[in-house]
Amino acid sequence: MLIRPATPADIPAVLPMVAQICALHESWDHAKYGFLAHPEQRYQKWLGRLANNERSVFLVAENNQQLVAFLIATVEQEIPIYRLQEFAFIHDIWVEPEYRQQGIARQMVMLSVERFHQIGVKQIRLDTAIVNETARRLFASCGFRSSTVEMLLETDGASLHETKKR
Repeated sequence: MLIRPATPADIPAVLPMVAQICALHESWDHAKYGFLAHPEQRYQKWLGRLANNERSVFLVAENNQQLVAFLIATVEQEIPIYRLQEFAFIHDIWVEPEYRQQGIARQMVMLSVERFHQIGVKQIRLDTAIVNETARRLFASCGFRSSTVEMLLETDGASLHETKKR
């Protein structure tokens, strides 16, 4: 298995995996991950910029010249009230189901950690869906810890009515 930086030529092979991760996220929480139609198409230009950005990490894993996994992470600016001015954020990681449990995701995460360390980024963050215990175990094995719990309330009439009854 070869894990390497992605190139713009890899993007067409990554987009179907993006569609899969978006569909999975939406199945877990439609309110949080209510995507517009064909979210993978909306990634195309963004991925092109990331593939050419020295301060982003866009990795792919290939097996016999077929892409089977990807990781996307960027450097983000912190709001100006904190000592930390910037942090890296892992947006997405996907491994095709038949290639899971082989250490690919862990290798990709650790390569991104190493890369951000090399460019001087002091902190890496990510989000995981509440139902994704597998991802939390993976990230914990890579040294990540829980720091916040995001909560969500839909403000449509039914949700507010139900909330008031409690």
